[in-house]
Amino acid sequence: MERMKNMGLKRSFVLLSAVSIVIALLIIGLVFLVCGEIADRYPHGGMLITSEGVVEKLDEPTREQTRILSVLSGLEILACILIPVCCLAAASLLFYQYKLKEPIAILQQGTERIRKHDLDFSIAKVSGDELGQVCDAFESMRVELLQTNQELWRQAEERKRLNAAFSHDLRNPLTVLKGTVKLLRQETADEHALERMETYITRLEQYVEAMSSIQRLEQIPVQRKEVRLSALRDELEETAGLIAPDVDVEVCVCGGNILCGESIAIDHGLFLTVAENLIGNAGRYAHNKIDVSISVSENNSDCTKCMLSLSIKDDGSGYPAKLIEEGPKPFGRIEETSAHFGMGLYTSQMLCKKHGGTLLLENDRNGGARATAVFDVELHIS
Repeated sequence: MERMKNMGLKRSFVLLSAVSIVIALLIIGLVFLVCGEIADRYPHGGMLITSEGVVEKLDEPTREQTRILSVLSGLEILACILIPVCCLAAASLLFYQYKLKEPIAILQQGTERIRKHDLDFSIAKVSGDELGQVCDAFESMRVELLQTNQELWRQAEERKRLNAAFSHDLRNPLTVLKGTVKLLRQETADEHALERMETYITRLEQYVEAMSSIQRLEQIPVQRKEVRLSALRDELEETAGLIAPDVDVEVCVCGGNILCGESIAIDHGLFLTVAENLIGNAGRYAHNKIDVSISVSENNSDCTKCMLSLSIKDDGSGYPAKLIEEGPKPFGRIEETSAHFGMGLYTSQMLCKKHGGTLLLENDRNGGARATAVFDVELHIS
């Protein structure tokens, strides 16, 4: 039967039909033989002319014998009609059982599951005939459809992450702008207020332009430019005061005079985005104080290659153990009731990696949480 399963539909149908006809002829011949032997036991009547020309009258069959002979004759006629029909019907049933039933059932079940948007199944190889090839093609179609759906789902998730990161990262610059506007209205703004507003508006324009041209968060371009560490420190002080106004924020540059007076090549906007995310996150959980420090470690083999570390420590309750162990996740909110997207730490981690660094999360021994953003930068010695 295995050979029959792999045989083509046309060839197997012709073979089964031919076999059924041969079997029907054999059965018909057997019926005629049996009926003939039974009929020979009864007289048929009539006249018998011998070889000598003598005419003898044969015994006439009785009424009962005549009825039996008629029945035998009728059986022979019915056999010629019914037996071929029955054999062909049996061949059709065998053809359906071995060639059609299983693949049709598989295709029906597969179609029903796909109609219900269930693609988590597979179709095993059925046979080598035409319907088996249809089942193989159906399985290939299911796999392609599953991969297409997974790709669409992945793109939707990427777009969701991108939109969430976009919305999240716009909050901090807008907070700075709103804070500056508030100070201007109260006539308590410093002399750099308008300059700060112009800087942040330019950052927003560049950020919107960059985000509108990418499909994934990982595609954000890194555009390095020369910035003095002292300028970064001043910007962090101004930004921290506006983003976390309810806590005391202290910003310092560690590492000696060589670092404070020198410049580094870094993506300024990307660095500030990470800093704002981390400072804003610390400001929500800090009790009284946030310590922000910047340090640069030189590469022993190349004095121009450095790693810039931005460390932000708060005196809050610290990070959950699961967050430290598994790392930031998209939409990984620390509090279920939080109004934030849960994208700050994740976005910061992705941006640090884009800049050749990483993001380290830990709980300080003396209490509170510490986030350290590391960036790969170039030191410009004047």
